[in-house]
Amino acid sequence: MEKMNECGREFKKLLGIIDKLRATCPWDMKQTYESLRKLTIEETYELADAIFSGNEDALRNELGDLMLHIVFYAKIGSEKGSFTMTDVLKGINDKLVYRHPHVFGDVRVSGPSEVEENWEKLKINENDGYKPVLSGVPSSLPAMVKANRIQEKVRGVGFDWEKREQIWDKVLEEVSELKTEVRNHNTETIERELGDVIFSIINASRLYGLDPEAALEKTNRKFIKRFNYLERETLRKGISLRDMTLDEMNVIWERAKEED
Repeated sequence: MEKMNECGREFKKLLGIIDKLRATCPWDMKQTYESLRKLTIEETYELADAIFSGNEDALRNELGDLMLHIVFYAKIGSEKGSFTMTDVLKGINDKLVYRHPHVFGDVRVSGPSEVEENWEKLKINENDGYKPVLSGVPSSLPAMVKANRIQEKVRGVGFDWEKREQIWDKVLEEVSELKTEVRNHNTETIERELGDVIFSIINASRLYGLDPEAALEKTNRKFIKRFNYLERETLRKGISLRDMTLDEMNVIWERAKEED
């Protein structure tokens, strides 16, 4: 209970700080939903970086930055008479209770998969009316994240492979179609088929419980680490990468892989 009281005091203090900043700081006074939007996206990516780094202190700090933005939006909302921080908290509390009938009601579930299916079904039928299955997918999401979210949502209403192994035939089919269009030199069709290949790979990731965004980011970081090693080694020897053959670079690249 003491920790809860302490948490409440700190949250109340944050609300007071935002009130004062909004009333007295020239920069804070001029902010709007629109001006904060880009900064919020940036903070979200910084949070994602902190998660990848495994640095708990950085994670705590980035969560604080994101919390600041949430409170700031609520402050602007209250000034407009649209909503308050209390409304935000009540809304998420009510939503969580409603979407977890297996916790707060009498519904029984067999595991996490059924929880996800129930979540999507309940989400569709909220607000006393039917909503299109994909209506909740933000149009501004990055393409890879959006593809994953689309696939998760249609899965919630049963539009999915019966067995996850079936996805590999689809992946190979899409790759084959891409190779055909490459041979035909049809740029517009190549782009479409490439999109289909990527979409099917993302689908495979989902079916096997993997996050394609996280997987790609880990590969990005691995590549950067190995290329930095390659660059350092060439500089140490007084050699320019531009003066090396690909075979010579690959020798050092293989050593970089061994360093991993």
